[in-house]
Amino acid sequence: MSSIPLPGPRPPVATRTDEVPGPVGTAGSTGDATGDLVVDAALAGLREVPDTDLDGLLAAGEHLQATLSARLSDLRP
Repeated sequence: MSSIPLPGPRPPVATRTDEVPGPVGTAGSTGDATGDLVVDAALAGLREVPDTDLDGLLAAGEHLQATLSARLSDLRP
């Protein structure tokens, strides 16, 4: 009687979170500094707002969006 070899343990299956890094600069993220003091301050302001403060998140997000738009407009010729 021959024995059939059983396969060993399977390697873990990669999940989407294993393959794709998370976003940088989102609420609750530590993120890396951009090197732009104004943008970094706006990102820090967004990070400091509690996740449960929807009005605060909205205001901080709008401030960040306005800051980024202003910085991008500086780059246009």
